[in-house]
Amino acid sequence: MAHSNCIAGVDLERISRIGSHLQSAYIDAGKLPGALTLVARRGELVYCHAQGLRDVERGLPVERDTLFRIYSMTKPVTSIALMQLYEQGRFLLDDPVHKYIPSWSNLRVYKTGVYPQILTTACERPMTIRDLLTHQSGLTYGFMNRTNVDAAYRSLKLDGGPGLTLDRLIEDLARLPLEFSPGTAWNYSVATDVCGYLVQVLSGLTLDEYFQRHIFAPLGMVDTFFTVPADKLARFAACYQFQPGGSFSLQDDPQDSNFSKAHGYLSGGGGLVSTIDDYYRFAQALANGGELDGARIIGRKTLEFMRMNHLPNNQDLPGVSVGSFSETPYDGSGFGLGFSVKIDVAKSQTNGSTGEYGWGGMASTNFFIDPVEDLLMVFMTQLIPSSSYAVRQELRAIINGALVD
Repeated sequence: MAHSNCIAGVDLERISRIGSHLQSAYIDAGKLPGALTLVARRGELVYCHAQGLRDVERGLPVERDTLFRIYSMTKPVTSIALMQLYEQGRFLLDDPVHKYIPSWSNLRVYKTGVYPQILTTACERPMTIRDLLTHQSGLTYGFMNRTNVDAAYRSLKLDGGPGLTLDRLIEDLARLPLEFSPGTAWNYSVATDVCGYLVQVLSGLTLDEYFQRHIFAPLGMVDTFFTVPADKLARFAACYQFQPGGSFSLQDDPQDSNFSKAHGYLSGGGGLVSTIDDYYRFAQALANGGELDGARIIGRKTLEFMRMNHLPNNQDLPGVSVGSFSETPYDGSGFGLGFSVKIDVAKSQTNGSTGEYGWGGMASTNFFIDPVEDLLMVFMTQLIPSSSYAVRQELRAIINGALVD
């Protein structure tokens, strides 16, 4: 049955609740500076709404072409890049990582001690490329603040910052122990940065060059980069830090941001800045089975393979709660090759479909693709950490509540 106020089976009045909800519950309440939300279904844009400020200090509004730090939403881009090379027969998923990074041939697992006085034990088996793509590598992040291994990452400043390069990251990681033997557990980590390094090794191109040539140019993504060009800086949003009590403070000023200077660290795990329309083009290509407007970035079967749950025995993600990390709701979600994958809708406690996949970023950005409904969402804001509010679950409830056929 056709409804007059519908596009692609989405009730426009009901989908507009996104804007009023975000305005009253978050922006007017002083919890978020601003937001930009896009929803598409069956290849049609059904909702795109900008609200609030991209730069509170300068009083500048969020606009459709605002540039956002997408942080870990870089990971799906890097994972697609690596799997493009897989499709060319350049590697197999069970290849040991040390086949391509020889300095990693003697990785060890943490046993006890504090860096640099650490006792280690041998890995049960070598780390594979699949372990990197699924976050079962044994690597970690310094910002996790949980273990002596992540403390070692912090002391070597491996979470970005001045002077870090991809080459140095790889060298330093060769000397540090793993949290666990590869394949035996799931832990969010710098693994996708290592995937970015492998893209460079396998392709002979720098990561930014590879992205440009094989993903951004084919898809017409003109506003996605590791460093914001000077002539686009005026569109770059400020980033904010959550403050207890539900307010926020300036975390990164766009005018002197690291992202606005050539910094030399091509982070496949979290380094990109993008616009909502660019990321929409990327997400729509995935929703279409790997192509957009005649440009195919990945094969349909490869993408189907990537969005399966690759965790052992179809289990879901371990219920670890880390204050600074909430790129996905854990319950009812497994993990594929570069995306979280919803495997149990009831357990997830957020309506949607089995097989929904996507990811988020540290500054609360998020996207998901629902292949059952041929539906996608891209949400942009700039508030660290992503676990500050349950806004992503609320958006899913509103979006799914607006589907009428």
